[in-house]
Amino acid sequence: MTETVVCLENVRFARGGRTIFDDISVEIAAGEITAIMGPSGTGKTTLMRLITGQLQPQQGKITVLGEDIGQLNRKQLMQLRRRISMMFQNNALFTDMTVGENVAFPLKEVLNMDQALIDIIVSLKLQTVGLRGAAHLMPSELSGGMARRAALARAMVMEPELMIYDEPFTGQDPISLAMLTSLVKNLNRGLGMSSLVVSHDLVEVCRIADKILLLSAGKIAAYDTPERLMASDDPLVAQFFHGYADGPVAFHYPAVDYRQELLGGEDADHR
Repeated sequence: MTETVVCLENVRFARGGRTIFDDISVEIAAGEITAIMGPSGTGKTTLMRLITGQLQPQQGKITVLGEDIGQLNRKQLMQLRRRISMMFQNNALFTDMTVGENVAFPLKEVLNMDQALIDIIVSLKLQTVGLRGAAHLMPSELSGGMARRAALARAMVMEPELMIYDEPFTGQDPISLAMLTSLVKNLNRGLGMSSLVVSHDLVEVCRIADKILLLSAGKIAAYDTPERLMASDDPLVAQFFHGYADGPVAFHYPAVDYRQELLGGEDADHR
């Protein structure tokens, strides 16, 4: 495994006339759990799509697992994606398949494994997430926490080098949260992989993340350990990590001066 799992060099990405990332650069260390955080609308999901090659930047270079994304053809990109897994916020389980069949799906479709070997691997992965006894159940029969763990079992069945979690803690009860945070941390260490966690849940992120990448206004506002960021006196970092209402992230959406609007009436410039 390379020492750097993801490297962004002078990346710029714009869409719909809006600049989402403006010349950002960062090296994300391999073997760690890195959380991607920031105020709503700062491009966290867009960054994940850039990293997986679903989107291409207008400028800059993105290297993932030692591969320059921009230089890969379609076949090479598909090969790279086999080394990456993603757990989706909505779990994305196939509703017409059992839990066991869901977990087995990548092994059948991608690797075309022998069924006997598939059964062994599926049983092992479900045992890891505490759902071996639920292999016969349909997704509709699972609780929210169980469905999230089933999705995790399917995501890790290919034993990826890079695991991406999209809002893994959303909508979970305290017990399920504790289970998930423990699984994410233990799996990252046990499988020797790297993890990127997109989340708004600051408490849970601080429990498991080695580093936090904070996005804001098209830039990387910070990239450091949770402990250092919590102690930071940077106004934006402090506002985000301590939940201050007042700070660089304003309450009001940009508009003309309110007094000017009142005085100007209908002729006020709203551009």
